[in-house]
Amino acid sequence: MAAAADSELEPIGAVRRTPIGRAATEPMREDIRLLGAMLGDTVREQNGAAVFDLVERARVESFRVRRSEIDRTELAQLFAGIEARQAIPVIRAFTHFALLANVAEDIHRERRRAIHVAAGEPPQNSSLAATYAKLDAADLDADAVAEALAGALVSPVITAHPTETRRRTVFETQHRITELMRQRARGGADAGDADVERELRRQILMMWQTALIRLSRLKISDEIETGLRYYEAAFLEVIPQVNAEVRAALQRRWPDAELLTGPILRPGSWIGGDRDGNPNVTAEVVRLATGNAAHVAFRHYFAELTALEEELSMSARLVTVTDAVAALAQDCHDPARADEPYRRALRVVHGRLTATASEILDRQPEHELDLGLPRYDTPRELLADLDAIDTSLRGHGSTLLADDRLARLREAVRVFGFHLSGLDLRQNSDVHEQVLAELLAWAGVHPDYTALPEPERVELLVAELATRRPLTTPTAELSELARKELDIIGAAARAVRVFGADAVPNYIISMCRSVSDLLEAAVLLKEAGLLDAAADRPYCPVGIVPLFETIDDLQRGATVMTEVLTVPGYRALVRARGESQEVMLGYSDSNKDGGYLAANWALYRAELDLVEMARRTGIRLRLFHGRGGTVGRGGGPSYDAILAQPPGAVRGSLRLTEQGEVIAAKYAEPRMARRNLETLVAATLEATLLDTEGLGGLAEGAYRTLDDLAARAQRAYAELVHETPGFVDYFTASTPVSEIGDLNIGSRPTSRKATTEIADLRAIPWVLAWSQSRVMLPGWYGTGTAIEGFLGDDAGRGQRLESLRELYRRWPFFASVLSNMAQVLAKSDLGLAARYAELVEDVALRRRVFDQIRAEHARTIAMHKLITGHDDLLADNPALARSVFNRFPYLEPLNHLQVELLRRYRSGDDDELVQRGILLTMSGLASALRNSG
Repeated sequence: MAAAADSELEPIGAVRRTPIGRAATEPMREDIRLLGAMLGDTVREQNGAAVFDLVERARVESFRVRRSEIDRTELAQLFAGIEARQAIPVIRAFTHFALLANVAEDIHRERRRAIHVAAGEPPQNSSLAATYAKLDAADLDADAVAEALAGALVSPVITAHPTETRRRTVFETQHRITELMRQRARGGADAGDADVERELRRQILMMWQTALIRLSRLKISDEIETGLRYYEAAFLEVIPQVNAEVRAALQRRWPDAELLTGPILRPGSWIGGDRDGNPNVTAEVVRLATGNAAHVAFRHYFAELTALEEELSMSARLVTVTDAVAALAQDCHDPARADEPYRRALRVVHGRLTATASEILDRQPEHELDLGLPRYDTPRELLADLDAIDTSLRGHGSTLLADDRLARLREAVRVFGFHLSGLDLRQNSDVHEQVLAELLAWAGVHPDYTALPEPERVELLVAELATRRPLTTPTAELSELARKELDIIGAAARAVRVFGADAVPNYIISMCRSVSDLLEAAVLLKEAGLLDAAADRPYCPVGIVPLFETIDDLQRGATVMTEVLTVPGYRALVRARGESQEVMLGYSDSNKDGGYLAANWALYRAELDLVEMARRTGIRLRLFHGRGGTVGRGGGPSYDAILAQPPGAVRGSLRLTEQGEVIAAKYAEPRMARRNLETLVAATLEATLLDTEGLGGLAEGAYRTLDDLAARAQRAYAELVHETPGFVDYFTASTPVSEIGDLNIGSRPTSRKATTEIADLRAIPWVLAWSQSRVMLPGWYGTGTAIEGFLGDDAGRGQRLESLRELYRRWPFFASVLSNMAQVLAKSDLGLAARYAELVEDVALRRRVFDQIRAEHARTIAMHKLITGHDDLLADNPALARSVFNRFPYLEPLNHLQVELLRRYRSGDDDELVQRGILLTMSGLASALRNSG
């Protein structure tokens, strides 16, 4: 692909047109030109001049479209009637360019941050250094800090909602290209550049000759391995570092406060435990997920212990070790190590850990050392031995050694234990109800539980929790569903016994709507031995977590929690967990239910109500944010999102889901991972310890304003999505939603049920389909109508407009809502969306729906400009503005080819290459948009 001319890479925006702005982005443009030229050479060499010429013509014409030199229909005509075998390499070329452009942009961000640091500029917001400066300026009380950070937790949870379409091979090749570009940036015009560029060409060739999409659907075992690869790629190195540094920084500031006694940063996972709508999750899968995670942890420990044994070669003739290390070393009888106490001590640690692995792992890692020693029963015992070695090293002046690999290993054991990461279980409340009804009937407790009204359900469930009598026996004749659910919870109980309580920290109840929904889950946990409310000291290592998803459920969430906390048995369980209760908030289904603005405000209101509920009931609330990668599913910059939480909603603890291609964008390698993990911790500290809402006395008025706006937005959204006749038909025809199920990106079905109802469609294909067609509807629809209606056209319009402008200036929540919406609007393209609308054969339906979408799109942009004063939607996000300007013309051919191939496929063209071409365009667009699902 030939390099684009400078004019075609000119960033947008007034500031970015200045010479300084252009100079700052020139290295990125140079990287894009270099990688694009190498890709173009590869296309020409591998597929011939004809394919290269078509790709190049499409590229040039796409930039002409952006400059309004030609109409879009002229570019579309370029692909009219194209043979599928000719379309495939064109699609692959533009997809690969998107992947390479991602590399260039990531490198540029790193370069700019390094320049800022070298120039001695103040640390950037979202960095821990900037956060520490803010905390220092706030002059905080040590006791208040200690209370706020008690039980502090920041947990990114990798989920089984993949929209990451890249295969692992492509992922790894792209990572190697990133490293080569870093090497090139460090070397400047060095003589070694020729070797780097030769290797870049080799990697691009390898990527070109590797298939982009899978021939078969991912299995859950594949998803488990995909999730675990981020540990070896980055987490095992970075998370212990960040934990140690944050603890040290806070303890320096408040030395008399007992801060962060446990690691603040602890990752989690849903992969292999989330069975809501996924029939492929079984007890065997739960065992595989927990076992494979533990295997990764032990493999890391064995490798580090082996390295430490090589490093700590000190002689007893030269140093004096503590009695504890001498005693530890006595269990190693290797004559060759007689004069090397640390090596002998480490071999004992290694041998005991090997004994542990042999007993609890299903498969053994490398670097085993079988010395016939007893196992460690808990990670705490392992840590105690490592701590003894640390103390001894410091006692004879070897602090430099103690602070290196040994310190990292000790931190790793603190956070990863024997389990590596906590696996949450999740199931829908309807399934719990069905299974429990069957168990109660089998046990003779009640013949028809589902017929009972809510108060009688609660009474029955409370009685069950008060007794230790089981409802079933291993030989009970149960339905396949009931047996499967009990087996899964049993597998979780095994993981807790084998790997520790942190192995399965939470049980999440999807579509939780009532007190009985929480108590049903509690009874099922009791059946597996994971809960005992009848004991003098109630036992429940697994937290019961309600997930409030729809707007109605969010509005009732605090009421449900207040009611369940009045149930003595449940309150006793919460008390046994340190008066801590986690609540999960669903971003995806609330958005699909009520639209962007209504969902965001419902979430904020729900948090306010839950914070007040926690204050009244005396519990410590932890919120778990079910955010997706896209703005339509709660996405957007994490730092801004966390600071936009209501007062009291964070309190030192934050869990949030990380999904799809966003995971790779954030955590694929150590440098990116550190930056993004720092951001989460920095924002959590600021939201906990500082006043980030900024409304003061304006709060109640602001809340009433958003109540009004959200109601208007929800009405506008409902009129289109839920009430427009034929809307589902329009959506199905004008987007590739029907074909998404064939894109082998995950083990879950695209719908919870075999229906065509929007309510039953999963949020991921809902959002992904609108992203592919470039409408991006879930991230903005209804907001323009809401603001326009609120402003009105009477004498008070000016005052109401100024009130919204004031909220935009002062309130992080409102500013974040408008900023995230603007990002989506900037990525949308109604010209391309019109091409997709042409796939709707019913002309009247097409016009009825698309005209509403187009009018609302224009109205929303106008209202954004009116409030913010920005002509440029991305005035506050220059990095994304560069990306949109530089990269989006390269997406244009993918959209046109997708429309062309969809039309043929739906007309009955059964050429396998046509379907493959559709899937390739979907993969390319998802990769290029970076947060498409």
